Amino acid sequence: MFVTIITDCRDDNARTRQETRYAHLFPSMHMSFIGASSDIEAAGNLMDVLDSADDSPGIIAVNCAPRQGQAKKWKNGSPFGYVWFQNKLIVGTIDGLSFGFLKRFSLIDHLCVTEITTALPAGGYTAEQVKAAANTQFRSLNYLPRLAKIVWEKHEVPSEKMPVSEIPDMPSAVWWIDSFGNVKTTLTSQDVNFVPQTKKRVEFTNGTHLLLPCVERLADVPDNEPALIIGSSGFQSHRFVELVVQGVDANAAGRFNIHKGDFIQIH
Repeated sequence: MFVTIITDCRDDNARTRQETRYAHLFPSMHMSFIGASSDIEAAGNLMDVLDSADDSPGIIAVNCAPRQGQAKKWKNGSPFGYVWFQNKLIVGTIDGLSFGFLKRFSLIDHLCVTEITTALPAGGYTAEQVKAAANTQFRSLNYLPRLAKIVWEKHEVPSEKMPVSEIPDMPSAVWWIDSFGNVKTTLTSQDVNFVPQTKKRVEFTNGTHLLLPCVERLADVPDNEPALIIGSSGFQSHRFVELVVQGVDANAAGRFNIHKGDFIQIH
């Protein structure tokens, strides 16, 4: 069994505090941590964790939602919710795109949206602890791990169902750039009708326009040439298309000035 934390509260102080809380609430589980700077990053990493976990039961905590702009509609940031996917519990912020791929791949049909003042008492927390959690700026420490513990043990807490239709649609964008400069997109091979040996027009936010070959495997990409491949990231049959450049010191993101969050069109 495992606990994976995916969060934008990712500096060393915040990471250690969260890991410590999850570790003492779930002492028998393996702990891992992924820092995400946006909800699109969080969504992509959520898919990779689900895929990597195979049939193992576990908990995935996703905390990544904006607090500015339209997010001001919430009293103290996005509400937290949960959903079971097979034998895995996913808890996290419901606002934004964190659950976007769960919707897009039809893996769930609703979220259970919780309220701190009714969920924590179900776990035996005192009125003082409930008040502190409701008012804290660090709810991913003072509420989310405790919510995960309560649901993991009880399987449900007081909540309201939010239909999956209320989750925003995932845009066509770059969700991750790996350490080699490979550009992971939110588009799957099915989305772009990926056929090896054909070519696709690729357009980015920064005005970059490319005509790139589709190559099934990274190993088959010619040295120092850009190409589209079916990457390793994704969930089961849903694999994300990547823009890559093969070779020593090759870096697709650097060569074409691509950044996480950039919009992309492939056609």
